[in-house]
Amino acid sequence: GASAPIQCVVHLQTKLTTLVLSFFFFFFNSKSISSFIIFYLFLCFFFWFSQSPNLTNPSPPPLSVAPLRGDASSPPPESSSSSPPPAANSSSSSSSDHPHSMISSRDPDALFSGGGISFLAGVRTVKFSYGYSSLKGKRSTMEDYFETRISDVNGQMVAFFGVFDGHGGARTAEYLKTNLFKNLVSHDEFVSDTKKAIVECFKQTDDEYLIEERGQPKNAGSTASTALLIGDKLIVANVGDSRVVASRNGSAVPLSNDHKPDRPDERQRIEDAGGFIIWAGTWRVGGILAVSRAFGDKQLKPYVIAEPEIQEEDISTLEFIVIASDGLWNVLSNEDAVEIARDISDAETAASKLVQEAYARGSCDNITCIVVRFEVS
Repeated sequence: GASAPIQCVVHLQTKLTTLVLSFFFFFFNSKSISSFIIFYLFLCFFFWFSQSPNLTNPSPPPLSVAPLRGDASSPPPESSSSSPPPAANSSSSSSSDHPHSMISSRDPDALFSGGGISFLAGVRTVKFSYGYSSLKGKRSTMEDYFETRISDVNGQMVAFFGVFDGHGGARTAEYLKTNLFKNLVSHDEFVSDTKKAIVECFKQTDDEYLIEERGQPKNAGSTASTALLIGDKLIVANVGDSRVVASRNGSAVPLSNDHKPDRPDERQRIEDAGGFIIWAGTWRVGGILAVSRAFGDKQLKPYVIAEPEIQEEDISTLEFIVIASDGLWNVLSNEDAVEIARDISDAETAASKLVQEAYARGSCDNITCIVVRFEVS
């Protein structure tokens, strides 16, 4: 760093001063060579100790928090692929899509956050608020993407939330953000048989992505943790080790299970398909990938698949959900996340707090989080 030459000069001056003083003392006060050696060592230690830099581990640098979109004081982004989202969608009869995505900033390391409020009409009226927050963190590049959508699909209001954690680059995660929800709502049975539509569309999206990947020299892939709100139902679909956790009566309830190679059922599935897992710092498929299911990763097909595990919940039994990449879950337990978000009524503030807490606890990965709060009447 820039301070290295200065430190070298300081230490050189210290050594010269020590040498001069030592010889001065020797010529005028020393009666034996042993006393000179003892004094010289003492003086060297004294000056070294007084000039040595602090060797303790530094705390993480402070986060730069970008102004929220919609704030008049926020600087205009350098580039953005989507228009800013509306502050709220208060009518269940609206038929427009509202794409919400990460925006660019003058500060690439800034924490981005935003959110909104909407309603869904089922047997009961569901009011929900959502907030998202995303941070590059200590990684040199950003490979996380996320998506929040509210759409009218064949007369049924639907909300979609997804976190996509890329590996080997960001292109798979970006592809999922752009195409996964579009493919879902285009399925003929999306409303009538949502689970079937999810399974088929996840496979369709993976197949289409792999076709686009032909000719790419580098292997890339992504996890996908998604939550769909349809009427009174919450349907969670997960591929990989991003995670969805709910709060029910104040307690943490996992709504997804991480797809890790050492999970007994996943290991058996991989070996039955002709693959293998080995330990290379952690358990990895083929010694390469630390997740057992993902989109992309063409070199590891058919062992690494994009087939989701799906779980359905009644929204009325839940207070909120947290969807996040493993940059958060690596340092926060399910219980930690629920405890932190429990008393924060604003979903956007809760998502931002969770990301900042994960960073403060030493997360070395990109960190992305979505919080969705429910009110059922």
